[in-house]
Amino acid sequence: MTTPDERIVRVKRLVADEPTRPGDSRGTAGKLRRLCSAAGRALSASGAGISVLAGNGMPGVAAVSEPAYEPLEEYQFSLGEGPCMDAVASRRPVLVPDLPAEAVRRWPGYTAALHDSGVRAMFAFPLQIGAARLGALDVFRTEAGSLTAGEFRDALTFADVAVSTLLDGQARAAPGSAADGLDDDVVGHRAELFQAQGMVAVQLGISLADALARLRAHAYAEDKPLGDVARDVVARRVSFDSGRW
Repeated sequence: MTTPDERIVRVKRLVADEPTRPGDSRGTAGKLRRLCSAAGRALSASGAGISVLAGNGMPGVAAVSEPAYEPLEEYQFSLGEGPCMDAVASRRPVLVPDLPAEAVRRWPGYTAALHDSGVRAMFAFPLQIGAARLGALDVFRTEAGSLTAGEFRDALTFADVAVSTLLDGQARAAPGSAADGLDDDVVGHRAELFQAQGMVAVQLGISLADALARLRAHAYAEDKPLGDVARDVVARRVSFDSGRW
């Protein structure tokens, strides 16, 4: 059996060997995209994604192996449920080898979105160091089935390498800014969401928590990413004054 250090060296080599693609972001975001692609190949997965927590604690999509998996990451934030959310909250891997059989009651809205996308199994691994929670690595499969013991160890190693990538990127960033490549993709979107929360709270005279629930309900009803709804509210294309939401 390989040692943890040997697995880290192997995973880093897999990530380094993953080719860049047109449109890849530079810096940390690009490295995370290649990590997701390498993880998908190594874990016999159809796709993988990484979501990180901004400084305000709100999660956002940082990278996906394929564009088709970005909505599956984002839906968890729109609905407020899913393996990624639970993995971050519990600080433990969330393993769902058979989504139709196991997840309908636990995440009814998100399970339906996964099923419509052809996903039949999902595994979420928290990205953390000590007490700090950075986000989660999500692994998607189109066929039901558990990870093997070796795949589970490899997934944990990919999560560890993702943590190192995030920390290295942040260490190189200017004070008060996000890691290179993540600023626009994550932090900017989260700031827009918080601005929309504040606007809805003022419009309806409700708390920020209730405003977020209204935004999520609107996103679910309109089948739109939560970030898109927030952008519409900030641009005043959508108003909650009518009382519909």
